[in-house]
Amino acid sequence: MFDAQEQQAVVREDDQALQQPIIRQMVVQLRAMDSYGTYDTWSDARVLDPLVLTKERRKAIPVVGDPDETTISRVKAYYNALAQLVEGETGLLAVPVINITHEGFGRALILVGKLVALDKTLRDVHRFGFESLDALAGEAQKLVDKAVSLVNGNRAVAEL
Repeated sequence: MFDAQEQQAVVREDDQALQQPIIRQMVVQLRAMDSYGTYDTWSDARVLDPLVLTKERRKAIPVVGDPDETTISRVKAYYNALAQLVEGETGLLAVPVINITHEGFGRALILVGKLVALDKTLRDVHRFGFESLDALAGEAQKLVDKAVSLVNGNRAVAEL
């Protein structure tokens, strides 16, 4: 299984992507889930580094495998961050609902009122990650924009 400690960090401390709203929210969510205080002394870049899967890192992860709790917490942090951004843009409470089987398959939903603003099928969760922080931010922004558009187009349902 991939272990960020065993490989050289790919996220630089001066990476401009660290200032993007989704990336800032990811740091908040990951630190909030760290009940043992492991991240207390870590820089934001170090906290986010395991989310960046270069080609070499991806090759080190088996094609078939079960996700560990750390990987599942990263997935949850990602969808929590998306929900926070949707909530910030719409002014309505957005709630992430995530169901992942022990085999790494499942679904992530973001609910706003009675509206399903985001519905994402999850596969191969043990390989969850992005090519770069910019790729993470780009994908997240697409999902947030889609969800916000859906909420704004169906405001009556979202306000129930």
